[in-house]
Amino acid sequence: MMDRMTDPSRRKAATITDVAEMIGVAPSTVSRALSTPERVGDATRARVERAAAEIGYVPSRSGRSGRQVRSRAVAVLVADITNPFYFDIIRGTQQQLKAAGYTQLLVDTEESGELEAATLMSLRSSAEGAILTASRLPDADLAEFARRIPLVAINRRPEGVANVLIDTPGGVEQALEHLYSLGHRDIVYVSGPVTSWSNERRWKSLERAADRFGISPRRVGPFTPTTAAGVVAADVSLNSGATACIVFNDLIAIGMLQRLRERGVSVPDDLSIVGCDDIFGADFCNPPLTTLHAPIERAGRVAVSMLMAKLGSADGTDPQRQSVVLPTTLTVRSTTGPAPR
Repeated sequence: MMDRMTDPSRRKAATITDVAEMIGVAPSTVSRALSTPERVGDATRARVERAAAEIGYVPSRSGRSGRQVRSRAVAVLVADITNPFYFDIIRGTQQQLKAAGYTQLLVDTEESGELEAATLMSLRSSAEGAILTASRLPDADLAEFARRIPLVAINRRPEGVANVLIDTPGGVEQALEHLYSLGHRDIVYVSGPVTSWSNERRWKSLERAADRFGISPRRVGPFTPTTAAGVVAADVSLNSGATACIVFNDLIAIGMLQRLRERGVSVPDDLSIVGCDDIFGADFCNPPLTTLHAPIERAGRVAVSMLMAKLGSADGTDPQRQSVVLPTTLTVRSTTGPAPR
């Protein structure tokens, strides 16, 4: 049977005493083996290092006084550093952390849940907390990590994890109402990654809103959130016969515009397109993109404020601000128009 120290679902932060008890030595021996390894034998040092790695013990970094030295650093994990959506989040978190006297450690997790988990596992020795943007990890994993290190998630709402949500589902409803008012009845949702929590929320919101209007939207994809994926998304959307598309993000939408122009398809005369996020460049692509404007930089600032509250509390929690929702608004430009007759 897996015991308390080796069961990941039950494991708490390991201590130097746990390591000592595991291999039958004094805590002082463990301390020497990890801080001044030359003072213990090679065999003992190897046993200590193996035990510490097995139960996830990370020694505190201390100054000469023996007091723990705070890193004054916070890690900010983004799914794709090349995606302009994250630019404003990074700016917002960095400015807010700087004002609080902290350094930002920026990590690109490359849309990989495995890399994200590995990064969080290694953070206890280098950062006091972390901000996760569009995490690709399951809720249960996020909750477990939150028990080990102070976390705030942006655009995720796992049980027990402080979070900041950008209300893109509400914005999707605005987009549908806008398209419906223009006469569109055949609308497709161009889906983002299957691992995206926000993607599923937007689709469910679209389904609920469409039911009120008596129409049945369709879903195509999934697509990676890049302009390159917009090429295929454009072709698939045209083949669907729809007159309008609500797209997971602006990068896919911009890629679609480029492909449609190559194919001689007029936007919005032949096909209307709504993006999401209002990233840099959305207002001067050709034609300027109708999209959901999100308070992205503000989300980063609020996430840092919530994390600072957790770091400053006695038990690492701030029950008064466990979740903050920021509204989105539809910005109408030139990619939406009346449904073709």
